[in-house]
Amino acid sequence: MIDSLSIRNVVLIDKLDLTFEKGMGVFTGETGAGKSILLDSLSLLLGARADSSLVRYGENQLSVAAEFSAVSPEVISFLTEQGIECEEGNILIRRVVTKEGKSKSFINDQNVSVSFLKAIGESLVEIHGQFSTHSLLNPSTHLFVLDTFGKLSADEAKTKELWHSYQKAVKETALAKEKLENAEKQKEYLEQSLEDLENLNPLVGEEESLVQKRTNLMNSEKILSATASAYQLLSDEQNGVERQLALATRHLEKASQYDEKSFTEIIEILDQSQNLLSEAEYKLEQITENFGDTSELPIIDDRLFALRAAARRHQTNIDDLPDLIQRLKTELVAIDNADDTLKQLEAKEKALLNTFIEQANKLSEKRKKVAQQLDEKVKAELPALKLEKAVFKTVVEQKPFSEASETGLDMVTFTVSTNTGTPLAPLNKIASGGELSRFMLALKVNLAKQSALPTIVFDEIDSGVGGATADAIGSRLNKLASDCQVIAVTHAPQVASYGLQHWTVSKSEKGGKIITSVQKLTDEERLTEIARMLSGDKITQTGLEMAKELLFKQKTLL
Repeated sequence: MIDSLSIRNVVLIDKLDLTFEKGMGVFTGETGAGKSILLDSLSLLLGARADSSLVRYGENQLSVAAEFSAVSPEVISFLTEQGIECEEGNILIRRVVTKEGKSKSFINDQNVSVSFLKAIGESLVEIHGQFSTHSLLNPSTHLFVLDTFGKLSADEAKTKELWHSYQKAVKETALAKEKLENAEKQKEYLEQSLEDLENLNPLVGEEESLVQKRTNLMNSEKILSATASAYQLLSDEQNGVERQLALATRHLEKASQYDEKSFTEIIEILDQSQNLLSEAEYKLEQITENFGDTSELPIIDDRLFALRAAARRHQTNIDDLPDLIQRLKTELVAIDNADDTLKQLEAKEKALLNTFIEQANKLSEKRKKVAQQLDEKVKAELPALKLEKAVFKTVVEQKPFSEASETGLDMVTFTVSTNTGTPLAPLNKIASGGELSRFMLALKVNLAKQSALPTIVFDEIDSGVGGATADAIGSRLNKLASDCQVIAVTHAPQVASYGLQHWTVSKSEKGGKIITSVQKLTDEERLTEIARMLSGDKITQTGLEMAKELLFKQKTLL
């Protein structure tokens, strides 16, 4: 609940500090006195869009702050998880807006975003403006109201979870089908590509080897000429190196007969040289034989062309073609297995669908039972709200599956008949503004016990009604205040008489400026204010007597 509210420099309010208690509090005052400024300030504090036009003329910024107590454990736990310390279930919210439109928000002196502030604000205070009852005109809100009344949040959460699981399965199945269809179209191409590559049988490093071999064959004439000359120089019987080494060895062998020690090592070296020379001659003969046949060139060219064409076709390198063969094999295996995978996904989707429908039907049955309970509760409130002849009925209809959603298969509509004999019709087709406010109040009285909201603010819920009807609304607001804190802005003296706290809002001139001020009334001042509301600017004795009667009746109810 709201313990205190501090407003600085908001439109016509320069400085205002209010304290609140449990139960029902009312604000009264003449039209245009500034009651709406209080609601604008509170809305701003709870996360409404920052509006620089609210900054009082001549000031640099406005500020609104409020202290809340008895905050729900869920909100406290959430704030604590976000690193915001809360003592004894109390929080302080502050909002500052500059004349340039810049805004800062604080919870327990820690800066928070406006979206975060709004999320917290929605858990603390609910504000019903003069036209906010129009939300009841939208049938999309009726299901939420019914679920809130029936405490069906757990069932709704389970339905929501199953719906999203089912939707996820639908997407997974559709994607698998699309992939399989595309893969089937590619299968023939993949198989042919694999067959071609396997027949080609590319090897890592093959291109480099073929290019080198081709280069050698292209230059075979020059290579053969060089090798032939080298071979001639080495092996010529008259002047070849081999003959010269042999002659040199024989001469040294003769000399070694006279000095063996000096020539033995040299003779061994020459013997080794002759052996190496013989090996060189053998290799030259092999090279000559290999380079002697250039008929292999077309075969090499064809091989290189085939390898390079395959690499271009698959947009890869020749050395990567062997890996590509393995990848193609893997893809073909995956295609063969994809049908089994799709069947598994389809089975999962069907199972989730059946589970969702089963859960949605269970939730639907619960909603129908809760609808009967809500109808009885609202019916009990209508006579006191001067709607004795009205009938309220909650219609729960199951939609076609094509219109299913995370809330299930139900469409909930509040229907009414305001006069005997008239058929039931949707609330937005029958109820007038005053009737709609009273139907909304009947619902709120019954929802308050289920709602975790500690404070509800009503802005002229009595608009368009008076007399006994206004008194009935005041009585119902007072009843609602036994379950939560109620703050009502009203023009009806009957409603005002039910407040445990009463403030009057007025305008005056101060220092050449118009100021809105708020005064908490004593019992005597309250009598005068209600008499004014009854008789106008000139308070009459009759007005005073009627005010006494209203206040006396209110006291007897407490």
